[in-house]
Amino acid sequence: MTRNLKNDEPPSRKARQIRLKMLATKLAILFQGKTRGANSMRSSPPAELSLFSSSGVRKYLTKAERERFLHATETLDPMRRLFCAVLLWSGGRVSEVLAITPQAVDIDSCDIALLTLKRRNKFVVRQIPLPPSVMHALDEHLHLRSRQEDPRQTHRRLWPWSRTTAWRIIKKVMRDAGVTTLAASPKGLRHSFGVTAFQAKVPPHLVQRWLGHASLRTTSIYGNVLGEEEREFAARMW
Repeated sequence: MTRNLKNDEPPSRKARQIRLKMLATKLAILFQGKTRGANSMRSSPPAELSLFSSSGVRKYLTKAERERFLHATETLDPMRRLFCAVLLWSGGRVSEVLAITPQAVDIDSCDIALLTLKRRNKFVVRQIPLPPSVMHALDEHLHLRSRQEDPRQTHRRLWPWSRTTAWRIIKKVMRDAGVTTLAASPKGLRHSFGVTAFQAKVPPHLVQRWLGHASLRTTSIYGNVLGEEEREFAARMW
């Protein structure tokens, strides 16, 4: 009996080794499949590179909604109204606009310098032109020239709010403007800036620089929106 048990031991160990090898092989195949899937996902266009949700809801403001948004800001105090205006006309992110200081504004050239905050481990500053009327209002109400000459003020933010406060301001203006879709957000204003720039025939590389995109591929999504010229062609067909 003892000899039989001893004879039975090697096969049982061998069977365990075989099972372990089979399990390791299955795990290797599964891991390889996941790696291939991840690689294929990286090679395909990211889902967020779209101006529409998966259900077809628009993420950007139309021209009429932009006008209503600007009209709704007229009831705000100058600080809030100018923040909304800079966000609309610069295409900047909320955090980027909140980071603006007096020294980042060139009053005579009518442009602002935004620090691109979404680039990892990169210090990228982009200059963006603003309408002269907006720049004049900034200088008048926020006293830009005097603050630029004051060493204690030139490095302080123009809008000392948190991101949450800024979001609440934009959401309120959107409600007052009757914008209730996915576009009713600061990101909707940024998307609208890109769409408007493309429809105004601004060169893509300029739109890319103004928006702070690392890749022109990201910027190109704004050229996929139906423009006035396409509507004219469609009208001829009708």
